[in-house]
Amino acid sequence: MTLIKILPDWFLPESQATSESVYLNRRRFLKNAGLGSLSMMGLLAGCQTLEEKKAIVKQQISNERLKAITAARNLAFTLDRPLTEEYSAAVYTNFYEFSGDKDVWKYVDKFQPHPWTIEVTGLVAKPQKFAIEDLIAKMPIEERLYRHRCVEAWAMAVPWMGFPLKRLIELVEPKANATHVKFTTFLRTEQASRQILHNQPWPYTEGLTIKEAMNELAFMAVGIYGHELPKQHGAPIRLVLPWKYGYKSIKSIEKIEFSDRQPATFWNTRIPEEYDFAANVNPNIPHPRWSQASEKMLGTGDRYATQMYNGYASYVASLY
Repeated sequence: MTLIKILPDWFLPESQATSESVYLNRRRFLKNAGLGSLSMMGLLAGCQTLEEKKAIVKQQISNERLKAITAARNLAFTLDRPLTEEYSAAVYTNFYEFSGDKDVWKYVDKFQPHPWTIEVTGLVAKPQKFAIEDLIAKMPIEERLYRHRCVEAWAMAVPWMGFPLKRLIELVEPKANATHVKFTTFLRTEQASRQILHNQPWPYTEGLTIKEAMNELAFMAVGIYGHELPKQHGAPIRLVLPWKYGYKSIKSIEKIEFSDRQPATFWNTRIPEEYDFAANVNPNIPHPRWSQASEKMLGTGDRYATQMYNGYASYVASLY
């Protein structure tokens, strides 16, 4: 693997640094304003210090009353790079229902991930509707360290907490003619303002083949960094597919449907020439608008050579 050290996004020469007096005055202002006001912190999102970014994440966890999750780490899954700091993963996310930018955390206040149910239908012997708490209680919750590769060529390495998707599939018993699984998120225009955009196929949908869904890597995450998922990460439950580009890892899942045909999906419907159904990480196939040969890590700016299937070929290459 090739590791190329580049300067992080926040690097500035000393000549361009903020003067100490201006910095101290700003710190006094933030202290007086109170960290409880995430909206106020959002006004300064473009120029926060590391300390302030960490404080934002800590305050958000407190405001959302995210419960701690205790689970054993599955040692079968290891990383070839350091874990991404929690604040970096929390303040740089895609979730197009709320924002077309990465500052999703500033726009999720109205979203209510509790109570929550997941309905499983279609070509299954035992269709069911689960309250999220009941589903979690049925599952063997574990922690997995996974690499995450966005199609936009940024990446992170995070500790997801959840259960293998195949355990849920086993509960509903797919019929012999089921070949694909479709996942659908919520449709709540009063809570997610961008869902009023009529030129986009809301609600967000994604899909897998049955064989992909049953693969050992396919994971349903309910937590991250030792607690429940924050809203911008897809609370209360999301899909995690580390060998595919991130847009396949659909957030805030409400429905799962088994069928005998490939389902239409959000990005493959919108821009099929740029976002294919499979979306397997492949450094040899560039996106029409940028190279996929390398990836930039959140937080540090370290750049790594992209690996086939994001480094998980031993698990999934036989599927293709």
